[in-house]
Amino acid sequence: MLRIHQFSSFSDIVYPASDFNYFCAMIAIDNTINSDDLAKVCFVCDLSVCKGACCIEGDAGAPLDESEISELEDALDYVKPFMRKEGIEAVEKLGVFDYDMHGHYVTPLVNGAECAFVVFEDEGIAGCAIEKAWEAGKSKFRKPVSCHLYPVRISSYEGFDAVNYHQWHVCKPALEYGKKLNVPVYVFLKDSLIRKYGEKWYQQLCAEIERKKNI
Repeated sequence: MLRIHQFSSFSDIVYPASDFNYFCAMIAIDNTINSDDLAKVCFVCDLSVCKGACCIEGDAGAPLDESEISELEDALDYVKPFMRKEGIEAVEKLGVFDYDMHGHYVTPLVNGAECAFVVFEDEGIAGCAIEKAWEAGKSKFRKPVSCHLYPVRISSYEGFDAVNYHQWHVCKPALEYGKKLNVPVYVFLKDSLIRKYGEKWYQQLCAEIERKKNI
């Protein structure tokens, strides 16, 4: 996984000689530095096994961009019919966002447990009320981009983003299923990566990954 230091800008990055080969494996596109794990790690969600654990586990809600707060507020009336009573109560008490231990915006939780927007479907699989409203054509806001991008996490610095694969034990079934299907992370996340950075960026990523395969 990419090791990121505290640089003031993209142009300030200087690699020690000992790290040269390591950092050469990274993929730089526009103002992003992308871990080669996006191509090396295979990953496909297997909800029948994990039951959507990423929506339930953890000590904070889903990360939210500041711009997403107003989008979620605008969509809330359309999302509520798909929510559980407990989730609605949490949102009415806390609003559509809360803060994690670092002061970052996140979705609120139900009694410190699952995300307020979680709904439980057949066989106890966790789904997302926000996405259900979008799928029903009621809302234009699909879901937080952090959820859409998982298992990728993005760290923003002045002038560039670090795009990394995030390893979490609850996603072990996704690693096994992805390996079985031979689907790397960047392929599994095609739609969400295009949503975040655009079609042109994604095509550059694919081209660079293919180029590195032939080196």
